[in-house]
Amino acid sequence: MARDTYCLRLHCPPIAEQIHPGQFFMVRLPGTDNPLLGRPFALYDVYEEDGQKAGIDFGYVTVGKLTSAMAEWKPGQAVELWGPLGNGFPLPDVEHLALVAGGIGQTPFLAVAREALGQKQYGNPPRQLPKPAKQLTMCYGARSAEYLAGLDDFQMDGLDLKISTDDGSQGHHGFVTELLAESLESNSAPEAVYCCGPEPMMKAAQQLCAEKRVPCWLSLETPMACGFGICFSCVTRVKLDESGDNWDYRRTCVEGPVFPADQLLL
Repeated sequence: MARDTYCLRLHCPPIAEQIHPGQFFMVRLPGTDNPLLGRPFALYDVYEEDGQKAGIDFGYVTVGKLTSAMAEWKPGQAVELWGPLGNGFPLPDVEHLALVAGGIGQTPFLAVAREALGQKQYGNPPRQLPKPAKQLTMCYGARSAEYLAGLDDFQMDGLDLKISTDDGSQGHHGFVTELLAESLESNSAPEAVYCCGPEPMMKAAQQLCAEKRVPCWLSLETPMACGFGICFSCVTRVKLDESGDNWDYRRTCVEGPVFPADQLLL
């Protein structure tokens, strides 16, 4: 997909039938304890065979033992897999939706875009979109052009793709949140924002949307061990009141990974 970034396809009809945009699943290599724990990956898209949902595609960056091994997998590789997990993104019910992605944070947005534009349905029973978005903007940023992953997949009718790179090698020279700020200031500003990426980027998006009173949802990339709420290793802080003086922990794998931005203390 890009430098150090790969897309993997897994044949797993039960998960493919159930999963929807923003949910995730855990992957582990069976028969080994190195690494011992599974790793979470977000849905990129569901693929079909003979008109039936057959499996899932997901993107990943090679950063550790499991992902480095995954880059060498061949067809027929046995994989330990559990999911779908988490809550996912809510069905959009707005005319203009903005997607903000940083780094590998673009992964969940292919399925989000196809669902929001009415091109594809996910889940069982299929999720019913109130109405297709009339305008869909995606702001996608990375360190440099060589790390921009899956650009061809996002070339679809109805999606306005805006690119930024930290070094200026492609698109806007600067942060992806600067593209979001421009969009929020425009005459056709988005009515809702979905965001996924590094925490500093999401915190900036959270602040921008709060200033403009635009609803925003953040998909957290919290490290996880079990994926179903037993180990409490993925907790994040959420507000119990508007000030945030009172707060508590929520499990990213169960109550998340998607949270309303105004509930989170980042």
